[in-house]
This record gives sequence, C-alpha cells and structure tokens, in this order.
Amino acid sequence: MANEKQYPMTKEGKEKLEQELEYLKTVKRKEVVERIKIARGFGDLSENSEYDAAKDEQAFVESRIQMLENMIRNAVIIEEDKENPDVVSLGKSVTFIELPDGEEETYTIVGSAEADPFEGKISNDSPIAKSLLGRRIGDEVTVQTPGGEMLVKIVAVK
Repeated sequence: MANEKQYPMTKEGKEKLEQELEYLKTVKRKEVVERIKIARGFGDLSENSEYDAAKDEQAFVESRIQMLENMIRNAVIIEEDKENPDVVSLGKSVTFIELPDGEEETYTIVGSAEADPFEGKISNDSPIAKSLLGRRIGDEVTVQTPGGEMLVKIVAVK
C-alpha cells in the first residue's frame, strides 16, 4: 500500500471529515445496531424488509467509515501560498468572468475529498480548476467543459 492515493484538503476540510467519522463511529453505528436488533424481533429474517434495510444501512455506514479513515490517513494539508498571492492554487478562491459578457463566478479550489459545488468548492480534478490552476489575475483562460469550451478572465484570487 505504499502508493495509496493522497487527498489534498484544507485543514478545515480534514476537521470536517474527522467530525463525520466520529459521528459515524459513536452515534450512527450504534443506531444501526439497535435497528438490526429490533428488526430481528420481527421474526423470519428471510422476508423481513426492516432487517434487510438495517443491514444495508450498516454496510453503507461501515463502508463510509473505511473511506473516511483512508482519506484522513492519506490527507495532505494544503498550505497557503503567501509568496504568490495572485496565482490560482489549491485552497484559494478564484473569481472569473465568462467572456465576452458573462457574470462573475467565484469558486474555491479544494481537493476532491471536500469538493461541494453547492458551497462553491470545486475539486482540483474538475475541468474548470485544471484550467485555472497556476494562472494569474488578468489571465484569459480557455476552459474545457462538458458543454464545450468557454473563455474566462480571472479577476481576483484570494
């Protein structure tokens, strides 16, 4: 296992994963075990949908625990790049305008483990992030998207 995947993430992202792991281990796991116990009391397990659902949930919880433990164990904390404040890099927020006359959009580029597009956090593996990483304020960049190419201009990096 010397070549395990590394998970770049912010310190806050790692803490969030650790909190979820703690919740799953201390609360959710016990709830599922209790559901299984109750479902067993309903009789014949071969036709017991409550039991099947509880076992499925248990499998999901255990799988998620393993995944979180692996991600935390292989986390690489993103350090802030203070030497290049106007260069797009992991952990920074970038604001750009779609050219010729699009609206401003702002995204924070994070590791895939903490990506959440609804919160404006995009994975460093996404087409937009890949196109923007290493670029500077004022650069015009062609971004390959599933819907085709788009031209954007970087207006801010924080």
